[in-house]
Amino acid sequence: MTKLETPDFTKAFENMFSAADTSAFADVFKNATEFSSKFSDIAIKAAEKNAELSQAWTKETLSKIETISKPQSDPSNYAKVVSEITTAQAQATPEHLAAFAEVAKKAQMDTIELFMSAGQEAKTKAETAVKRATKKAS
Repeated sequence: MTKLETPDFTKAFENMFSAADTSAFADVFKNATEFSSKFSDIAIKAAEKNAELSQAWTKETLSKIETISKPQSDPSNYAKVVSEITTAQAQATPEHLAAFAEVAKKAQMDTIELFMSAGQEAKTKAETAVKRATKKAS
């Protein structure tokens, strides 16, 4: 009985990859990392702005609540102070929420611009590749 030997594909793979143009893979990786970096930048800036808005809203709320802790001469004054704070908060809430909405809107628009730019860049590269392939074929 003869022994079957497993073919060694190492040399075949080495030849195949040495002949291949790996610059396309490098370009894809470079473009993906650049896109990811830009996308992360949009998200981080939105998160930072949201943190700033939250902090400002919290400070504003705490400064209003601080007035409750001050002694009042008449117990009914506590109800008046709480009512004033509640009214002020109710009036300020839409403004604060609108600020958060603006941050979200800006992040959304920046993301759309990024995707549009990436799509246009991909289209341009594809057109260039097709033109190159057409020239080689003819």
